[in-house]
Amino acid sequence: MPSIPEALILFIGGAVAGFINTLAGGGSFLTVPLLVFMGLPATVANATNRLAVFTQNLAAVAGFRQEGYSGLRPAMRVLPPTLVGAGLGAWAAAVIPERPFEIAFALIMLGMLPVIVRNPKPSAHAVKPSRVGEAAIYFLVGLYGGAFQAGLGIPLIFALVLVGGFDLVRANSIKVVLIAALTAVSLGLFIWHGKVVFGHGAVLAAGSALGGYVGGRAGAKGGERLIRPILVVMVVVFAARLLMRALELGAAN
Repeated sequence: MPSIPEALILFIGGAVAGFINTLAGGGSFLTVPLLVFMGLPATVANATNRLAVFTQNLAAVAGFRQEGYSGLRPAMRVLPPTLVGAGLGAWAAAVIPERPFEIAFALIMLGMLPVIVRNPKPSAHAVKPSRVGEAAIYFLVGLYGGAFQAGLGIPLIFALVLVGGFDLVRANSIKVVLIAALTAVSLGLFIWHGKVVFGHGAVLAAGSALGGYVGGRAGAKGGERLIRPILVVMVVVFAARLLMRALELGAAN
C-alpha cells in the first residue's frame, strides 16, 4: 500500500489525468511516471495504470450521460474493428519498429491539428468512407491503442471528428465508451498475469474517476470552447514527446 503522502499525490495526479484524458488524451504521460517514481517497475506501472484508465472512462461516461450525451450507440458501430486492431496491436507490440512509427504518428497528428483549430463545425470536413474504409480506419486506431495505449484518446477524437463527422463534445462522449471497452480487455489480461498492484492502482483509480466524471460534465457544459484548447495543447505535447522519444531511440542506435 502507498504511504499517506504517496496516496495523496496519486489521487491528485489521477484526478488531473482523468480530467485531461476525458477532454483530450495523454493523461497517462503523467500517471505512469508517477507510479514508476513510487517504485513500481515500468511494465507493472503500465499495467496498474490501466485500472485508473478504465475507471476514469466509466466515470466520464456517467458524466456525459448526466448532461444528456450518450456515446454508447455510435461507439458500438466502430467497436468491433477497433477491438480487433487493439488485439493485434497488443500482440505485435514487440515487433513494430518504434522509431519510424512514432515519427510518422507525430507528424500525422500535427498535420490534422489545423482542421480542429480552424473549424468550429468539424463535420464540414468529415470524410465519408465506405463501411470497409471506416472499419479500416478504426482498426488502425485500435492497432495503435493495443501497441502503445498512451494518448489513444487523441487519434480516436480525430477519427470520430474527421471520419464520423461528430463535434468535439459528441466525439468525446463516444471516445470514453470505446476506451473503457478497450481497456477492459487489456486490464483483464494484466490482472490474469499478476501485473496490477491494487493498492496503488485503487488510489490512482479513485482520483481518475473523479477527474473523469468532472471532465465529462465540464466537457458537455463547456462544449468545444473548453475542449478545443485542451485538445490542441495535448496534441502538441503528445507529438513533441513522440518526436523526442524517436530522437532518443535514434541516438541509442
